[in-house]
Amino acid sequence: MRPLVLPSAVAAALTSLAAAAAPTAPPPAGAVPVPRAVAEERGVAGAAARAAREGVRWGRCTGPDAMPGTARCGTVTVPLDYARPDGPTVRLTVSRSPATGGTGTVTDTGGTGGGGGATGTVPRQGALVFGAGGPGASGTAFPAVALLPEWKPLAAAYDLVGYAPRGVGRSGPLYCAGPADRPAGPRRAPTRPSEGFKRERRAEAERYARDCARRGGSALRHHTSLNNARDLEVIRAALGEPRLTYLGVAYGAYLGALHADLFPHRVRRMVLDSPANPDPAGVWYRDGLDRSAAAETRWADFRAWVARHDDVHRLGGDARAVARGYERAAARLAGRPAGGTVGPGQLRAAMLTAVRFDDVWPHRARALADHLRGDDRQLLAQAGPPPDAGERAALAAAEENARAVYTAVRCNDAPWPTDWEVWDADATRLARTAPFGTWEGVWAHLPCAYWKGPRQEPRDVRTARGELPPVLILAAERDAAAPYRGALELRKRLAGAALVTERNAGSHGLAGGRNTCVRAHLRDYLLHGRLPAGGEAACAPHAEPVPRRAAGDG
Repeated sequence: MRPLVLPSAVAAALTSLAAAAAPTAPPPAGAVPVPRAVAEERGVAGAAARAAREGVRWGRCTGPDAMPGTARCGTVTVPLDYARPDGPTVRLTVSRSPATGGTGTVTDTGGTGGGGGATGTVPRQGALVFGAGGPGASGTAFPAVALLPEWKPLAAAYDLVGYAPRGVGRSGPLYCAGPADRPAGPRRAPTRPSEGFKRERRAEAERYARDCARRGGSALRHHTSLNNARDLEVIRAALGEPRLTYLGVAYGAYLGALHADLFPHRVRRMVLDSPANPDPAGVWYRDGLDRSAAAETRWADFRAWVARHDDVHRLGGDARAVARGYERAAARLAGRPAGGTVGPGQLRAAMLTAVRFDDVWPHRARALADHLRGDDRQLLAQAGPPPDAGERAALAAAEENARAVYTAVRCNDAPWPTDWEVWDADATRLARTAPFGTWEGVWAHLPCAYWKGPRQEPRDVRTARGELPPVLILAAERDAAAPYRGALELRKRLAGAALVTERNAGSHGLAGGRNTCVRAHLRDYLLHGRLPAGGEAACAPHAEPVPRRAAGDG
């Protein structure tokens, strides 16, 4: 099963966050201006109190938010700017699958460490709120996991709640570009880009930053991780929960850490799965370089797995041979794109997914092997656009929405180098040892070099012992999207936090994964409040995926 790093919902129309903050009235003569931090703190308290009074009016989930099961949807209103809580607002879409019983009979098949099999009655425990990755992803589909067998114990005890953060999906959708502005067709992806190619990408990044400023207007500056954490506190209040129980994956884990730092007295239980490194020195420029370095290691893991199953893939018996096969495919696609749509850039994007999730390894290996034998059907299905025009338009809108929010939040969150020579030198140096994903990471973040909005200083996340209830951190040692040292850093900063590590594994997002040991620790904590003995536990890696044979193979 794919880990719970859920994609953003498809937006209904290409509209931007329309509410623009009105000019702030000057204070009366002689009045002492209220510091912005104090005004924001008061704004959160007021918005939470208002949300607690209003609650959530639940109704049917429609359109892109529709899902099977008992899920219902509603909205929670938050201030665009917490320093001006009576100004423009954003309506966040929330979703909920009610707990399946007042009490649930839970079979604890894992126990602490993966053994055991005790059965007990667990009382209903309120809402479990899910924070998705990104920034730019939506968690509104999360309540649908109530239908999965492995989630039934948690679904019995908790209302499962997801939401779309500000700017995402129907929550005041943000866009920086329209369909006509989106690069179309096959794309290049050189690991040693020429100076001419670099100039093209710099111009594209500068144009995107300019378009974000134009479309987003004065509202754009309010897309930040700190505001997302404040929004989470208002959602808690709207749900009627005195304290928050939370499961955050990837960026959602960083968001949870910010909430824990801002509102430690409002936390009940918190699972931070595959967290980004919270060290302010790495948010977000250095973090991108670290992820590119980790991606090279995981790319090697994938190639080694393909080689171990050479009887199926026939791409070579060692990782270097598989790499040569990939390079042959990229060169071939540069000259003749598959179906006229899949070039080297689309191939690399598909393989970068394999770097993050090993459940797609059989599919990516099959697509690569088939392409080299002259069959592009799998490659087009996995890396090409949908054949239906309506689906293509919907996917393009969703991808642009996710990209716009991702860019706005990361660019607003922290200072970024504004000198291209810094980016170029750092990437050139790193690409000598980690060529696979380094330049793709640069192009994804380069708009931040040209960002015109005010930059925040990242918050120094840190809680003292006894200030925050113990939280549970989940991490895989070889995670490329969230390098493991980020989990170690977060554990140091949240006093009393426990860490469960999946050894010698690298799939991103463990809560919805296939490791029964990790899932047992997750249930122990969320259902009973139990943490691993000594504050840490190591789980053996989950089983490797099984290769997928082509049709007609023996």
